[in-house]
Amino acid sequence: MKGVILAGGLGTRLRPLTLVTNKHLLPVYHEPMIYYPIRCLINAGIDEILLVTGGQFAGDFLRLLRNGQELNVRHLAYAYQEGEGGIADALKLSEDFADGGKICVILGDNIIENNICRAAANFREQPSGAKLMLKEVSDPRRFGTARFEGDDPSGRIVEIIEKPDNPPSNYAVTGIYFYDFDVFEICQTLKPSKRNELEITDVNNAYIQRGDLTHEVLDGWWSDAGTFDSLHSASSLVAKGGANHAGH
Repeated sequence: MKGVILAGGLGTRLRPLTLVTNKHLLPVYHEPMIYYPIRCLINAGIDEILLVTGGQFAGDFLRLLRNGQELNVRHLAYAYQEGEGGIADALKLSEDFADGGKICVILGDNIIENNICRAAANFREQPSGAKLMLKEVSDPRRFGTARFEGDDPSGRIVEIIEKPDNPPSNYAVTGIYFYDFDVFEICQTLKPSKRNELEITDVNNAYIQRGDLTHEVLDGWWSDAGTFDSLHSASSLVAKGGANHAGH
């Protein structure tokens, strides 16, 4: 299984900082944000990684990460996303890299306390389909939220609702996804949303309709580090000794 880190976007919620650098290069405590998803993949035994980015600061990733060997990446590749087409649009750029196999996709601003080792091992054994990592949150309206069969979070997910006014649960879809190679076929069928993007929620709902989606709940804290509040929170948690993949 290979890893894909999506680190594009304009980071408008973090301006003016993102007027001079990519959001994923901002510091989370003592290290650049992008180090955390890389280490998350490495800890799960995934050491072939594609970094998808875009915009005017894309070259900064190459200057920082080079070939990835300092972070124990066996093979680090780069892809450039033109424009702002959404997460699923960026994901399409990894089709050749995936080479017919399974992938683990992480959004570049996702920082977790523990690891995804068990989920990765389980997905390697899963014959086909997708797996989502969920986390119980206090503000599910901010996220894609899972609706469960029978309201049981250990049961089957029957729908993902993006930023719902009336959340069906408190379980948010984190920015960590596992997909088989069929994800690229699904991406080709998507139509742009109201914000003119190809939405990852539509990809996940397509797997639900196939009856081929599983999920696990993350242990420990999780932050998407996409706002000043969440960036500060993530830095504070790491400083206190969280994020066991943070190089302490």
